[in-house]
Amino acid sequence: MTKKKFTLLNLIFCLFSSLAFAQHQTPAQLYPQLFDAVQMQQVYSDGKTFVDAQPTRPVVAILKDYRQQKNQPGFNLNAFVKANFKAPVESGIPYKSNVSAGIRKHIDTLWNVLQHVADTAKGTTLIPLPHDYIVPGGRFREIYYWDSYFTMLGLEEAKRFKLIESMVDNFAYLIDKNGHIPNGNRTYYLTRSQPPFFSFMVQLLARHKGNSVLKKYLPQLLKEYAYWMQGAVNLKAGTAAMHVVSMPNGSLLNRYWDASAQPREESYREDVLTARETSQLKDEFYRNIRAAAESGWDFSSRWLADGKSLATIQTTNFAAVDLNCLLYNLENVIAQAYKISNKPQLAAQFNTKAAKRKKAIDKYCWDAKAGCYKDYNWKLKSISSQVTIATAFPLFTGIANSAQASQVAALIKNKFIQPGGIAATLKSTGQQWDQPNGWAPLQYVTIMGLRNYQYYNIAKGAAEKWITLNINVFKQTGKLLEKYDIQHADATAGGGEYPLQDGFGWTNGVLLKLMNLYRYK
Repeated sequence: MTKKKFTLLNLIFCLFSSLAFAQHQTPAQLYPQLFDAVQMQQVYSDGKTFVDAQPTRPVVAILKDYRQQKNQPGFNLNAFVKANFKAPVESGIPYKSNVSAGIRKHIDTLWNVLQHVADTAKGTTLIPLPHDYIVPGGRFREIYYWDSYFTMLGLEEAKRFKLIESMVDNFAYLIDKNGHIPNGNRTYYLTRSQPPFFSFMVQLLARHKGNSVLKKYLPQLLKEYAYWMQGAVNLKAGTAAMHVVSMPNGSLLNRYWDASAQPREESYREDVLTARETSQLKDEFYRNIRAAAESGWDFSSRWLADGKSLATIQTTNFAAVDLNCLLYNLENVIAQAYKISNKPQLAAQFNTKAAKRKKAIDKYCWDAKAGCYKDYNWKLKSISSQVTIATAFPLFTGIANSAQASQVAALIKNKFIQPGGIAATLKSTGQQWDQPNGWAPLQYVTIMGLRNYQYYNIAKGAAEKWITLNINVFKQTGKLLEKYDIQHADATAGGGEYPLQDGFGWTNGVLLKLMNLYRYK
C-alpha cells in the first residue's frame, strides 16, 4: 500500500469514527455484543475505562472481526480489546506534588495540570467543547456539571476569570446543543443532568463582570429551566412526568430522573449484578440508579427504601429538597435577568414561580418534628425518614425562615459536624455518600448556609475542621482528594464503585475559598 493510500484510509477512518460519536452514539449502541462482553468480563477493572477508550480501527471492521473470532478456540477477549482500542490516560498523570512548597502552591500548580484546552473530535465518547475547562482529575477526564461550580470558587480566588468565563460558555454551548447540561461531556451522560448550578455560575461571573452577564446568558438559563420543567403542563396532582412532580395540592416540585432505563454504561457490570437482587422492575431500577447519579449522591442511604441496600433504591420517588432549592435560585436569577432587560412582566412571572416553589418546599419538605428539611416521597405522600445534610440547602438559597434556620443549625452542630468536617448523612452503609465520608461541595453549601443566617461560629468551627483535615492529608500524601474520612483523620475514605481519586477539582476550589475566607496562610 502506498503512503498516499494509507493516509487516505486513515482520514476516512477518522471521519467515520468521529461522525458516529458526533451523532451521540454510545459504546453500547455502537458495539452492543462486544460492549456487554467487555464490561461483564471486566477486561478493565473500571468500567469507565472502556467507554472512554478510542477504537483504533473502523468500528464496523472491529465488529466484523469480533463476530468471526469470538467463538473460535483460543479467542482471547482481553487481547482483542487491547489490539483494537486505545485506553484513556487519567488526568493529572504523571504529575508529582511538592509538599514542601505548601498547599497553596500545590493548588495553584494543579489548575494547569487539570486544565483541558478546547477539544476537537477524536472518535471517542467525548463531546468536544469549544473553550478551555477544568476536569476533576483521575478517572474523571471530562468536565462535570455540578463539580465545576465548586471548582470555579477556587478559580475566582485565583483570579482566573477568563477560565471561569470559558467554562460558563462551554455550559451555555452544551445547553444550546443538547437542550440541557449533561452529567458530563460524554455521549453516555446525555440522558441526564446533575444538580443545576448553572445559575450560580452565572451569578459568580456577574460578580466580576457586572449584571450584563445575566442578560447575556438569559437564553440558556431559560432553556435549562425548560428542560427541568418539561412535562409540567396539565400534569395531574399526585403524578410525575420526567423531572416534574405535581404535589397533592397541585403545586409543582422536581425530582431527579434519567431519560434512559438501561444500566449505566460506565458502571454496566455493577448495575446488571445489583439488578439481579432487586424486587423492582428492571427498567425502574435502572432509572432509579441513573437518577441517583444525576443527584450527585451516588450512592447514599438517602435514596434507599430500607436505608441500606442499593437494591431498594427509589430516587425517582422523591421530590428532592436540594434540587428544588437550586431551581428556586434559577427562577430568581431568570427574574433578575428579565428585570435588567426591561421586561418587568416576565420578571414578575418568574418571581411568582419562585414564590410558589418556596411555599411548596415549606409545605412538603419541612419536617417540624425533626426540625429539618427532608425529601418528600410523592408516591407514598409522606416525608422521608432519612435525615441528610440536604437540609442545609434551604439555608444556602435563603428559603428558610429564622426559626427553621435555628433548628437546622442546631441539628448540624449536634449531629452532622464530625472531627474532620460535615457529614452527608447520619448512617454508615458502605455507600460513599454516607458516613464516614465528607465531601467538599456539601461543606461549602452548609458553611455558607449557616453564614447566611448569622451562625458564624458554627460555620467557622466546621470550616476549620475541614481545612485542617485537608491540610493534614496533603502533608501526609501530597494529594487533595475527591472525598475524606471525616471521622478518622488517619484513614482513607471508602465506599463507591471506584478507587479514591486524586486531583481534585471541587476539593481544590472549596479549600482555597475557605482558606481565604477564614484567613489561613
